[in-house]
Amino acid sequence: MDRLKSYTPRILVVGDLMLDHYLWGTCNRISPEAPVQVVDIDKETTVLGGAGNVINNLVTMGAEVSVLSVIGYDSNGEELLGMLNDSGVDSSNIVKQEGRYTSKKSRVIAVHQQIIRYDMESKNNIDEKSEERLYERFEANIENFDAILLSDYGKGVLTETLTCRLIELAKKEGKFVLVDPKGNDYSKYKGATLITPNKKEAIEATKIDIKDEQSLHEAGEFLKNSLELEYAVITLSEDGMAIFGEEVTKVPTVAREVFDVTGAGDTVLASFGFALSCGLDIKKSAIFATSAAAVVVGKLGSATVSLDEIDMYQHSLRSGKADSKIKTKEEIAELLKNFRDKKIVFTNGCFDILHVGHVKYLEVAKSFGDMLIVGLNSDESVKRLKGESRPINISEDRAYVLSALESVSFVVEFGEDTPYELIKAVQPDVLVKGGDYKGKEVVGSDIAKELRLVDFVDGKSTTNIIKKIGGN
Repeated sequence: MDRLKSYTPRILVVGDLMLDHYLWGTCNRISPEAPVQVVDIDKETTVLGGAGNVINNLVTMGAEVSVLSVIGYDSNGEELLGMLNDSGVDSSNIVKQEGRYTSKKSRVIAVHQQIIRYDMESKNNIDEKSEERLYERFEANIENFDAILLSDYGKGVLTETLTCRLIELAKKEGKFVLVDPKGNDYSKYKGATLITPNKKEAIEATKIDIKDEQSLHEAGEFLKNSLELEYAVITLSEDGMAIFGEEVTKVPTVAREVFDVTGAGDTVLASFGFALSCGLDIKKSAIFATSAAAVVVGKLGSATVSLDEIDMYQHSLRSGKADSKIKTKEEIAELLKNFRDKKIVFTNGCFDILHVGHVKYLEVAKSFGDMLIVGLNSDESVKRLKGESRPINISEDRAYVLSALESVSFVVEFGEDTPYELIKAVQPDVLVKGGDYKGKEVVGSDIAKELRLVDFVDGKSTTNIIKKIGGN
């Protein structure tokens, strides 16, 4: 993850741009006019969709992104350009074509369920003039990019001729070309670095019914060899993905809860492009991509995923080191900007000799929300609180042991007598303290939305353990 966070890849996305429009509401009745649901709209949102969702993911991960596409001379096109510019994306290579509609897909959502979708778009191929203008801009700028991502939604931007020319030039320049394919004929993607069809798409393209390991291998090898790819990647939903290169590798994944698979393929393409551009090998890139996809299917609508979210997900699978959960106050404040849709819980303490009372207390604290941040007293602050003989364990050791607990999301050391400044940085939804604080003023209760008191386990304390060791 260090390489992913320290390098800023430059990536060009080529493909079909669109707007994803959402009407959010509740549904409690049937229309008297027809047997249909009536949705009372609470809010309306619009985000970039199609190749735009690939762009959103790359931006959220920290890439420097440019886009090559064709839109219409319409209000949807102007809105789309404004959203790209607001995201810091280079949209200077977008071409406008007379008579073409900029794609917009509208969805009505009620109680986490999509009720209906209606589209306004052009599906025909872009004209030859637009095609030539795209290629000229690609040729003039290709040296500026680490990777080229082709996001094909079958709306006419990635024509057969243009796609072949783009891949040919990119290969000549030694650039990664990654493709999220569309349709039954993948011949136009010949020579790409890799393609990322899902299982259903691979079946349609290869005419091989993927029903077991043997048929999966046949389909993957067929794609790789017939298209002269460096890698063929077939995504397998909850079963992860299979990579066909010099050898066959399967990478599993686990999604905690699936709300919506919208945009999962976009996330896979973006995360593969990001990881490969940062110098990761194919297997590490695949692990990164499956983790990103697992996070995004747990969200509703075309969603993005940040490096911090992927890092946290990998920790939940025990795939990361405990010490990477240890953050500074500045790091936790920045990290939590990506998790404000989560219920954040905060508690603090010395946690000198970790015992069953600590563990049960932290498990209860975590049950109050989605993430538990633990403020840990520094060695000096423990001495001021407990005396010169404490702590028994230095802060580095105490932090590492706490980080290994499943209930703990992150640990942050503080050196002051109280964690007030740290609580200000965390801005928790729930502040948790021991039951002995009943009736007392709790530091930080003016910041948190809610205060919860948790009783300690009788007879379990660091002081009692120290007495027992000393024979008292």
